[in-house]
Amino acid sequence: MNQLTLDTIVALAKRRGFVFQNSEIYGGLANLYDYGPMGAALLRNIRNIWWKTFIESRTDMVGLDASIISHANIWKASGHVAGFADAMVDCKACKMRTRADHLIEAYFESQNTTEKVEGKSDEELNAIIQKEKIPCPSCGKFDWTSVRKFNLLFPVQLGILEESQSLAYLRGETAQGMFVNFKNVVDSSRVKLPFGIGQLGKSFRNEITKGNFVFRTLEFEQGEIEYFFDPQVTPWEPLYEQWKKDMWAFVTEQLGVQPKNLRWRTHTDEERSFYSKRTEDLEYNYPFGYKELWGLAYRTDYDLSQHIKFSGVDLSYVNPQTGTRIVPHVIEPAVGITRLFLMILCDAYWFDEAKQRVVLKLHPSLAPYKAAVFPLVSNKPELVEKARAVYDMLRLDRAVAWDDRGNIGKRYMAQDEIGTPYCITVDYQTLEDNTVTVRNRDTAEQTRVAVDELKGIVQ
Repeated sequence: MNQLTLDTIVALAKRRGFVFQNSEIYGGLANLYDYGPMGAALLRNIRNIWWKTFIESRTDMVGLDASIISHANIWKASGHVAGFADAMVDCKACKMRTRADHLIEAYFESQNTTEKVEGKSDEELNAIIQKEKIPCPSCGKFDWTSVRKFNLLFPVQLGILEESQSLAYLRGETAQGMFVNFKNVVDSSRVKLPFGIGQLGKSFRNEITKGNFVFRTLEFEQGEIEYFFDPQVTPWEPLYEQWKKDMWAFVTEQLGVQPKNLRWRTHTDEERSFYSKRTEDLEYNYPFGYKELWGLAYRTDYDLSQHIKFSGVDLSYVNPQTGTRIVPHVIEPAVGITRLFLMILCDAYWFDEAKQRVVLKLHPSLAPYKAAVFPLVSNKPELVEKARAVYDMLRLDRAVAWDDRGNIGKRYMAQDEIGTPYCITVDYQTLEDNTVTVRNRDTAEQTRVAVDELKGIVQ
């Protein structure tokens, strides 16, 4: 089969209820998506596995769920108000607005070459656009405004009366909620360094995207960890390397992603944040190329120090054994849950040439349904009744689908495309000996199994 395209994934996601265009019946909103029944289930499974792995299963981690709306001063302290901005250009002819770096990279890709522009100044981006005379991808004309900054935070006005409203922001990342609650967590929990705070939740960035489906959207979900430590007691390099191993293992072993599609990329001095000693991205080879999946950064004590400075509150940590007071350093592994989602759809997609079928070879723990139960035909009450009994038995412990529509071949095809590992068919022989056929998603092979054995197979 030809190389997988993003259009193929988008079509499958719509056809099988993974992702829908937001506000579709009103023409849709760009860069916003809704997750259908299968997408909601897959996202929930990804979240649960992430939380179980990095929060519940570790003795050095606690969880947090901070508010989506937060005080404006949080984002001033973090640098987002002043520096959280994209370099934008507008086409004077057709009024299309786009990110300057995306415009340049797309142009060079069309020329079968590459140009890395992350970290370049507005003046440098302007110079490249002018030198190459890059045309507008929408109207084809070369008539751009100068590159200028566009802040990505979404402002929110709190209060009913206009004169009493106060400015707040939808959070641009989940990280700041963990920094500003550091003292609360230490005071209310029996944690001691080194320890981490983890959080799952939505973030919002008002950015112009390249339209790579759910890869980069205005509203997205993150799984972030801030791991606090004393660098005098716990050297940062071994800690950093351990996080790299844990991230790699999570993606390849627990999510079942092929290692050949992953790589590490170290940030250059130009693109790395000034306060970061080291930043690397775990990248996945999406249909549109290698892009960031999961970032890992050693942020030193910058974040807590900034919030101490802006709030006037002491966020230092006192070692209970020595009485030493320090401002902890932090290592941050931050992943986009919706990027994991897209990666999993791409990595699991398989076209079975022999049987001419599409299969999502999802890791069983990720599959929206662990099994599907069918009556062989839907017009025989005795078969339907027995199949319902099997379905009711299995769905108490696992997510199980019921389908009695159309012929059995179409039911198999639908379950293959949403990644259901097993299809269980109740037929006439079931009424005689209490056995059913169990079909394996990946091989399409069928075996005869006693009904009493089904729970163990599905689990």
